[in-house]
Amino acid sequence: MAGTATKLIQKLGNSVKKVSDSRSSSWWYNQHMRAASRAISQRLPLADFVLEVRDARIPVSSEYGNLRYSPSSSRNIIVLNKMDLASHSKTKEWMAYFREQNCIPFAINSHNKDNVKQFLNFLQAKVRDLRRNMQSSNDLPTTVMLVGIPNVGKSAFANSLHQIGRVTAAEKGKLKQATVSPHPGETKDIISLKIVSHPSVYILDTPGILPPEIVDVERSSKLALTGAIDDSLFDQSDLAQYFLSILNLSHEYKKWENIAELDKNENQIMNDHTQDLVVQAVRRALFKEISSFEGNVEDENDMEHLIEAQFATLRKVFNVKSDSLEAANSTVATKVVNLYRTGRLGHYTLDSLPS
Repeated sequence: MAGTATKLIQKLGNSVKKVSDSRSSSWWYNQHMRAASRAISQRLPLADFVLEVRDARIPVSSEYGNLRYSPSSSRNIIVLNKMDLASHSKTKEWMAYFREQNCIPFAINSHNKDNVKQFLNFLQAKVRDLRRNMQSSNDLPTTVMLVGIPNVGKSAFANSLHQIGRVTAAEKGKLKQATVSPHPGETKDIISLKIVSHPSVYILDTPGILPPEIVDVERSSKLALTGAIDDSLFDQSDLAQYFLSILNLSHEYKKWENIAELDKNENQIMNDHTQDLVVQAVRRALFKEISSFEGNVEDENDMEHLIEAQFATLRKVFNVKSDSLEAANSTVATKVVNLYRTGRLGHYTLDSLPS
């Protein structure tokens, strides 16, 4: 990792460590989170299956700490959610790695109905095997507990299983909904949702829990960039620069080489960064900046100059006008981080496989 990225990792990581050490944020491991952690630990032994939901972009950094020292079990399944935002080839490698560790992994995009149906079929087969091995009645309900850190998509996954499972079972009645939010820590209580009938399978959606402290600054920075930690703890410009350093060291931008230039008369809508037209313009601008850069991205000073040039270009692309350069850069940064987190600026797996 280039020097600029290393500095940003240290800065972001130290921000997390400072807050976790001082407990200066009401969001960080507050009284509610401690109570939820105890409640989850008490219920874990009672669950028939435990689905540990992780972010496919950070398969190790998003590990749920309370399960870290649990022995591998056919009842514990690692669900790599948000696979649509991660590198497809790297997700395959991580799946193979987890199998080598005697773990049971399943990669999923919780917004893809076909993918969710595949998981439901997989889970139902596991339930049938469990009942057969235990020689227990198929009429007994099965409890599946979802656990994980904040913002890995547990509630969206639970809702998808609930909605698709209920439709498959042809059940009537109003569907419950787990709270889904882009902000971490929105689930406050353990919520039970029925996902399968005959035999009945219930899923327990639990609050996202982070450990009381995170010592590893690199892990902290990855959690910050992917949105597992409250954005109010960071300067958005630092997050955007961290992402741009990752982009600049990758080959992802090369996919944008053939994007056409925008027509001049289309610039009036450029302040809405979510529109496809604007996303294409951002990709094209970033490609031009990186491909024409004559410095060495492995050099700290050169990387800083490239990121400064990218911010200047993006201020024009987003049509950001402000009397303050700091305010303009903050606006650009917020848009860049959002585009990264929604997969509009490529697919990246931030964790490296163990050597």
